[in-house]
Amino acid sequence: MVQLLYGLNYTFAKNVMNENFIKPFGFVLLRVAGATVLFWLLGLVVKSEKIEKKDYLTIFFAAVFGVFINMLLFLKGLELTSPIHASVIMTITPIIILVLSTFFLDEKLTKLKILGVFLGFCGGVLLTALGKSDRVGDNVALGNLFIFINAVSYSIYVIIVKKLTAKYHPFTFIKWLFLFGLVLVLPFGYSESVEVQWQTFSPYIWFSVAFVIIGATFGTYFLNPLALRSLKASTVGVFIYLQPVIAGIFALIMGVDSVDSVKIIAMSLIFSGVYLVTKKPKVSV
Repeated sequence: MVQLLYGLNYTFAKNVMNENFIKPFGFVLLRVAGATVLFWLLGLVVKSEKIEKKDYLTIFFAAVFGVFINMLLFLKGLELTSPIHASVIMTITPIIILVLSTFFLDEKLTKLKILGVFLGFCGGVLLTALGKSDRVGDNVALGNLFIFINAVSYSIYVIIVKKLTAKYHPFTFIKWLFLFGLVLVLPFGYSESVEVQWQTFSPYIWFSVAFVIIGATFGTYFLNPLALRSLKASTVGVFIYLQPVIAGIFALIMGVDSVDSVKIIAMSLIFSGVYLVTKKPKVSV
């Protein structure tokens, strides 16, 4: 469900922005504000633990990387690139997490994983250097760069959140995560949000905006912790492979993207890289 919501989000969000109903930073503010309200309402009925004062700083930094930088660059990048490009680049996340884990969580870096990182990097460079979009106004190289930085920021967020989830139930700190994120994005998105001409929205645009806020933001952050309670984190991570499949099929059906040889080759390199990075070594008996 999480990957389905994320996969559909690429097309819905891009349509809203590219048809100039809401600009990217204004959309981020609406997205974070809506999710913040929903999580605090959820907090009224879900009992949470008491958070230690020192951990509020950790939650703040998680909000910087997981909400502020992550969401601003994701929607700005998506405005400039295509749904397939964005969803494929996001699958590099496990590779980035591996590199960061090597430095911050003392995980071992093997030759196989180094090869995986190299293949994934080559796929990302290929997609950025030669990738094209069907939309004249797109800037694929810049958009892909923003999506890549967004993936790095999200990976840092995952590293930070690992420490929080070991100590608290996710529902305990998510509402604070979004409240801090709301304060951070407010100065960047306020002017664009007040420019929104709500009376011009068609039923499809209203649905798209509601989907991004309720489904792709509140829904994903609500369902992911539930999935982690029943599955291993590594198993949940593998499901990210579904994102470009869902995003690509839906974007093709809606006519907002197309497939070409560059995308296929880049996708193969990135998928191969992520496979090598996440592949567990054989244990000798």
